Amino acid sequence: MSNIYSIDYKKWIAEIKQKIYSTQIKAYIAVNSALIQFYWDLGKSINEKEKVWGSKLLEQISKDLQAEFPDMKGFSVRNLKYCRNFYSFYSSVIGQQAVAQFYGVDNKQDNNPEIVQQAVGLISQQPVDHFVQQLVAQVPWGHNILIFTKSKDIKEALFYINLSKENNWGRETLALQIKTDLFNRSGKAVTNFKDTLPESLSDLAQQTLKDPYCFDFMSMTKPYVERDIENQLVKHITKFLLELGKGFAFIGQQYHLQVSVKDYYIDLLFYHTRLKCYVVIELKNTAFMPEYAGKLNFYLSAVDSLVKQEDDNPSIGILLCKDKDTVEAEFALRDIGKPIGVSEFTLIEKLPDNLKSSLPTIEEIEEELSKLD
Repeated sequence: MSNIYSIDYKKWIAEIKQKIYSTQIKAYIAVNSALIQFYWDLGKSINEKEKVWGSKLLEQISKDLQAEFPDMKGFSVRNLKYCRNFYSFYSSVIGQQAVAQFYGVDNKQDNNPEIVQQAVGLISQQPVDHFVQQLVAQVPWGHNILIFTKSKDIKEALFYINLSKENNWGRETLALQIKTDLFNRSGKAVTNFKDTLPESLSDLAQQTLKDPYCFDFMSMTKPYVERDIENQLVKHITKFLLELGKGFAFIGQQYHLQVSVKDYYIDLLFYHTRLKCYVVIELKNTAFMPEYAGKLNFYLSAVDSLVKQEDDNPSIGILLCKDKDTVEAEFALRDIGKPIGVSEFTLIEKLPDNLKSSLPTIEEIEEELSKLD
């Protein structure tokens, strides 16, 4: 092969590989969609027949189907119950009103306008079966089980379906987000975004923030200061980025800024690829104090002047505190010129070794409990 032909060949073979990957993904999506649709239809049928033949039906179905299809999974009594409950969950609570309220048709808090219109359109114009096929069936069965068994209502379920698709979450990641109650934490930070950001950005920025942030992937032993927390977050940067959410790119720790003749250091600096702006995070291992907002406002002014490029949006600040008074935080941000959000954070605190030694062991607890029998 000549050099020119070799380059052409590499480009050609790369295109073929990409087509193969694309075909594999499309085939997987098609197979998964068909499987979810089958489980939906099966669950619907079980719901109807149980009313006629009683509660022992699941055991008989499981026995007959496993005998006929010994190499196929999914016919255990447990999974058949999931199929039944899957159908019951969505068929009993689906309604245009619920989806519209969740996705922001009423409160302007949509995090994916395209999905919003698709969901509302499907529910208002087509049967529930079509809704399941077009939306619910786009995530794997294992994800679906986690979502409909852990969600309180359809608003929460659709939230996790949407984010699972958008972020390509694995099952463990989805389970972690559900465990930490992401649905009820998203968009809950105290902010002044509506007064300091264009309308096109303020809603997205608000939904990007959480309250509280859960840093349960690290543990600390008292006494510790902000720098200890900061170092741990950077040490566990992958998990930290997962908790921050999609779009955050880590720029630096103790990021240096020189203003006039003085040196200043930002705790953590990020860039958000969707908001297209820098994000300054300041950590405070205390309750929120109004003066913290003033200092962060100063840092944002410096970043906008010294770091931000012309095509970047205004930088955003996040104050992470151990505790906050919501009213106090709202007052502190009211006349601040830069966009700032205030959230709490939680982490696991290790017990000191001397205290650990004074606690009873599991064996000792079991022995005491046995005396009560």
